[in-house]
Amino acid sequence: MKQPLTQKICFLGAGSMAEAIIRGLIDTKLLEPIRISAVNRSNAKRLQELSRRYGITIPQAEADKDRLIRDADIVVLAMKPKDAGAALASLASLLHNEQLIISVIAGISTDALMKMFGKELPIVRTMPNTSSTIGLGATALCFSKQVSEEQRRWAEAIFASVGIVKIVDESLIDAVTGVSGSGPAYIYYVMEAMIEGGIQLGLTPETAKELTVQTVLGAARMVQITGEDPAELRRKVTSPGGTTQAALEVMASYRLQEAIIQGVRRSAERAVELGQQLDPSRDQ
Repeated sequence: MKQPLTQKICFLGAGSMAEAIIRGLIDTKLLEPIRISAVNRSNAKRLQELSRRYGITIPQAEADKDRLIRDADIVVLAMKPKDAGAALASLASLLHNEQLIISVIAGISTDALMKMFGKELPIVRTMPNTSSTIGLGATALCFSKQVSEEQRRWAEAIFASVGIVKIVDESLIDAVTGVSGSGPAYIYYVMEAMIEGGIQLGLTPETAKELTVQTVLGAARMVQITGEDPAELRRKVTSPGGTTQAALEVMASYRLQEAIIQGVRRSAERAVELGQQLDPSRDQ
């Protein structure tokens, strides 16, 4: 969707993900600031900061919160999972089935959301990641059957403003959480180790960091530009008996690959657990 949206969008929650999406909408000119609003439970200072920075609408009084939610064409559920239970229960009387509901809350299914609201609504469940804050996010979307084709296009356009978008079946959303939702942290973890290894070998922290950052950037771009499988690129840079092979043999002896795979699986499992805390009837 290249045409700007004309709908009104209200963010419930004003954290880093909400800000990333707001920035993307405005920077790509997908939505004018006047059509964007944000409300949260109690942090008025944070809302004022977003209003100053982006020119969006925020409630001036408690009654304004309900009005902004009711009047929105698109409502984005962007609160923290720990705050979601009470917040979602209080929304039921404010939402109506002409609205599109977009959830960025990990672990909560579309069925669970409808159960909490007590009504069937068009719901988009999403799993973005923190790289959305710099426009390089990876977001998966799935849709309840009530979502229209036009509403699908709205959702895809919103998240395309902060990175790439993939449509998946809802049964795979937790897997996406394990791969890309939590994925940036895995890369940072590996980068920490590379930097520390360089420091232990005598490099300054600054040099070790710069070399590591550029190496990760270059490796990612090689996969993106060449289209080759990472395993094939790895083989190409691993000379028999060379330095890279020696390093990879040590990593294999520590079962690094298996540790990462199991970490991805555990992240996905944790997303299920978080959802079960709010919806105990959810399948194990």
